[in-house]
Order: sequence, then C-alpha cells, then structure tokens
Amino acid sequence: MTRLSVNINKIATLRNARGGNVPDVVKVALDCETFGAEGITVHPRPDERHIRRSDVYNLKPLLRTEFNIEGYPAPRFMELVTEVKPTQVTLVPDSPDQITSNAGWDTRTHLNFLTETVDRLRAAGIRTSLFVAADRQMIEYAARTGADRVELYTEPYASQYADNPETAVAPFIEAAEKARELGLGVNAGHDLSLLNLAYLHKRIPWIDEVSIGHALICDALYLGLERAIREYKTCLHA
Repeated sequence: MTRLSVNINKIATLRNARGGNVPDVVKVALDCETFGAEGITVHPRPDERHIRRSDVYNLKPLLRTEFNIEGYPAPRFMELVTEVKPTQVTLVPDSPDQITSNAGWDTRTHLNFLTETVDRLRAAGIRTSLFVAADRQMIEYAARTGADRVELYTEPYASQYADNPETAVAPFIEAAEKARELGLGVNAGHDLSLLNLAYLHKRIPWIDEVSIGHALICDALYLGLERAIREYKTCLHA
C-alpha cells in the first residue's frame, strides 16, 4: 500500500501571515490523520518562514501516524531530528533561502557527507530517505550511503505529464526499478496532484509513500480538507 503523507508547510505559511495560531498547525495535522492520511510531513527551514522548530516539538507526541521531517542536514537540523526522532528524515540539498526543493542530491559527489549523515540518523533509530532525481547513477550512489529509501523528485514528471504521460513516467519507472533492485524503498514527491498521481501510481505501484502539500492544500480550498485527502487516497487505490 502506498501511504499518503500530507505536507502541512502551507498551513504554517497561512498562519504566519497574520501571526497568532490560526489556522492551528497541530489541529490540522491531527485532522489530516483523522481524514485518512497515513503520515504528516514538515520541512522546517532555518528562517522558520513556515514550519517552526516549536511546531516540530508540538507535533511529535500527538501524531498517530508516520512523522516525516525534510531538510538539509545542517547542524541545527540534525540536532532537531536526532532529539525528536521522527519516523523518517528526508534529506534534501536545499540552500537556506530556497523557496522549495527543486533538485535532487548529487549522491556521487556528496557520498561521504551523506554516508556520515545517514549513519548518524541510523544510530538514532530514524529511517532515512534521500531526495534524488530519476537517475540510475544517483540511485546507485544513494544505496551506497546506507539510506533506507530514495524520494524521487517528480517535478519533471508533473511538468511533462499533460503532453505525454508515457514519456513523462518512463525515467521514473526505470529509477524505481533500479531502487527496488538495490533494496531501497521508493518515495515520491513534488508537484504531484489529482491530475497526475493516479497514473504515476498505476505505473509504479510499489511506491512506499507520496508526500504532497501544495496541490492538496490548494484542492482543499475548493473541496474541503477531508474530501481532498479522500480523493488523493483514491488515486493511490485505483
């Protein structure tokens, strides 16, 4: 079964726009679980422009599903996750001022750094996932780090999907097959939506988890949060 992890960064962005605690990030996360999400994802950035460190601490004891924390493994991030001990840490190669993750790791170039980081997370009992492009070599080197999973960066798939779904998905099938061959779990995320998710899942049914935030929260403005989550889950069970 492919799990749906809801990224709640956009909820925190909305809250931070006015100050106070509306909407309540923790309540929304718990509601997502109630409505059927199998995980919650957050990406705390150094400037705390959306998810704050305090949110991470507040969420951990209350969540009933898998907790996935994304981020670049700078010292403060590593201190946070090794203390909180979420179910999974997804390592991304973002610069501090980046708006959103828009590239995967060069796992060959950063092999030693990533291996040391994965070792530290493993020692803390945390599952690790590396954010990578749909590239066989990057996946091969990801496996060498000792990571448990890779998260395929799916923006290229999403941007090409409308023109030619088969062409768009082909490198992702190849990458996911390579990951499975090497014993890596496969996650996917970035620009997945109700338009393209079902097709991706149909072609790669062994995906362990999809992490979706922006599109799902946008759909929730029209559909409501409960229905939006239900429709995304339907894409994963079609």
